[in-house]
Amino acid sequence: MKSYLRILLIFILFFGFSVKSNSAEKIEYLKTDWSFKGLFGKFDRGALQRGYQVYTEVCSSCHSMKYLSYRNLAEKGGPEFSLAQAKAIAASFEVTDGPNDDGEMFTRPGKLSDKFVMPYDNVKAAQAANGGAYPPDMSVLVKARGGGVDYIYSLLQGYENPPEGMSLDDGVYYNKYMYGNKIKMANQLSDGLVEYGDGTTATVEQMSKDVTTFLMWSAEPHLESRHQMGFKAIVYLIILTILVYLSMKRIWSRIETEV
Repeated sequence: MKSYLRILLIFILFFGFSVKSNSAEKIEYLKTDWSFKGLFGKFDRGALQRGYQVYTEVCSSCHSMKYLSYRNLAEKGGPEFSLAQAKAIAASFEVTDGPNDDGEMFTRPGKLSDKFVMPYDNVKAAQAANGGAYPPDMSVLVKARGGGVDYIYSLLQGYENPPEGMSLDDGVYYNKYMYGNKIKMANQLSDGLVEYGDGTTATVEQMSKDVTTFLMWSAEPHLESRHQMGFKAIVYLIILTILVYLSMKRIWSRIETEV
């Protein structure tokens, strides 16, 4: 009996310590109002278009988005660029194609059907250009990271000088929202880094929110249609429940009358 109690006490102490440690390591991310949250949430078209601009001018030099095609930029529920705008965006990139009749590869302007251009030819080239680190693909990055949009939004604004006494290796930077607070990606955003075509002031906070919104759409391109379908399903179930209730009430009223 004593040995059983001793084992139980050890288990309780260990479990309590683990819970305490986990709670201590929990990070409070920055919060903002996301237009796409909730049952009626929708993407802000302006934010998506600005976010694409931030990705193209800042992120695309290292990070790929291999699951997106240029035609997606004109589709309903996304940035909704006009077809002419999407074609112009695609044509602004050089795409490797081929082989031609001579068996050689060649470059041509991009088309709507092309996938987003990759920044590197292969993984080894990406690692060589980034000090051994491989920049992750951003297509579904929001879904692949704990904390989702809040984590990405916070990470982009979390660069600070390291605390006193902390030493960092060359090419490593301090970020208070990164797991372990150490990250190999340097701070990429600064106020006024891009010039938004719609006149929005490009602060670090604004750019972080816009590009995170764009990344959320790339990971959930059908989010709006799912929200609409969910709302219709709820309305249908409510109506069905009312009809069933009224039907059962009518049936039971007849039974009670006959009795």
